[in-house]
Amino acid sequence: MAFDRHFSIGLAWRLTAVALTLWALVYSFERADLVATKLLAAVIAAIAIWALWSYVRRTNVELARFIEAVTHGDLSQGFSSHRHGGGFDALGQQLDSAMRRLREERAQAADAGRFNAALVDEAPVALLVIDGERVELANRAARKLFGRTEAVRIADYAPHGADFVAALEGSSRRIAAIEIDGRPQRAVLTGAEIHRLGHPLRLLTVQPLHGELDAVEIAAQADLVRVLTHEIMNSMTPVASLAQSAAGLMAEIETDDPRIAPQISDARLAVSTLARRAEGIMHFVEGYRAFIRTPTIRARRFPAGPWAEEMQRLFAATAEGQEAELAISIVPADMVLDGDPDLMAQAVLNLLKNGAEAAIAAGRAPRLKLSLGLIAGGRSSIMLSDNGPGIAPDQAGDIFLPFFTTKAKGTGVGLSLVRRIVTAHGGTITIRPSDAGACIEMIL
Repeated sequence: MAFDRHFSIGLAWRLTAVALTLWALVYSFERADLVATKLLAAVIAAIAIWALWSYVRRTNVELARFIEAVTHGDLSQGFSSHRHGGGFDALGQQLDSAMRRLREERAQAADAGRFNAALVDEAPVALLVIDGERVELANRAARKLFGRTEAVRIADYAPHGADFVAALEGSSRRIAAIEIDGRPQRAVLTGAEIHRLGHPLRLLTVQPLHGELDAVEIAAQADLVRVLTHEIMNSMTPVASLAQSAAGLMAEIETDDPRIAPQISDARLAVSTLARRAEGIMHFVEGYRAFIRTPTIRARRFPAGPWAEEMQRLFAATAEGQEAELAISIVPADMVLDGDPDLMAQAVLNLLKNGAEAAIAAGRAPRLKLSLGLIAGGRSSIMLSDNGPGIAPDQAGDIFLPFFTTKAKGTGVGLSLVRRIVTAHGGTITIRPSDAGACIEMIL
């Protein structure tokens, strides 16, 4: 290195100067008549020693300043200098080069840290870091899911269920029921042991499955309905056509002959009944084609108040709505919904119609309530309740299935379509506990 060569040369001649002046000083002390020489040799020796000390110290100072700057994280220091000579400019350039590399590595580390932080924060799975008894919500999904922004103790999560607390204390993978905003949800809980700065921690991921399971189930139901409707329509179309043709032919061969007239009349009646029944089945199957079509969501933000008032007017124009009393509650009053207003209206009107029909079937004057509000995580809740007989516990898990109905003339399409609309919005629909009547909540 240039610094080594220049420094060695500078050090060598300074050492030589010190040695020569010291030799002259020793020699002058042996001669009593060289008083002036003694004094001059002493001064020159002192200057040579000071020059040597300064030369060596300058290197130590620069290195010490470099080490101190690195120790305190001050990477803005500069060491280049062309004033000292003796290779110190080369030393300064090398130290500056080291500083630049450290600055680049620090910038890269900071950039990687920001990237990792953004990656964790934007992860769709809720991440919780457990340090002893304290729980830290590590990303946006966790803060949205649990509605907390500060680290809390494990015991504070007891309202979310015993399974969730057990997952916070362990490191196994499980599918468990957890309570979110008072609503049970199934979620995959996965725990792992990690270390941060040598300190052991536990990481828990929480992935709710409700929406994903709904979407998969609805897709499977749609595939099943698509196959069934295709096969039924293929089978019933020729049956209906032939039955209608046979009814027409039977009408043409009617006779007054008392021996065969009754038989021909009975046959014509049977064929006509068969034709009507075939048409009824085809009409029934046609209704399910609306279910297998995936709703196209045209989402936008719109005020909840005017939308709810429109729901009230539309419902009042129906046969069930003319006999019903509908109360509307919106909290906060300036609430804004985010979704497809037309599809959401279709779902709400369907639920209002079902609630009114249930109350009328029970011999009661329908009293309905439509409640809109905000819940934790910035989500919207649309809740509908009625004063009907309610939903039997053994039917609660089936009412949103296609083909399932409790009405004598029901098709089982309405509530299935409601669930499909809600799921297409990325939401959930559940039956809420109620002291009187049914209560259904949509969360978007």
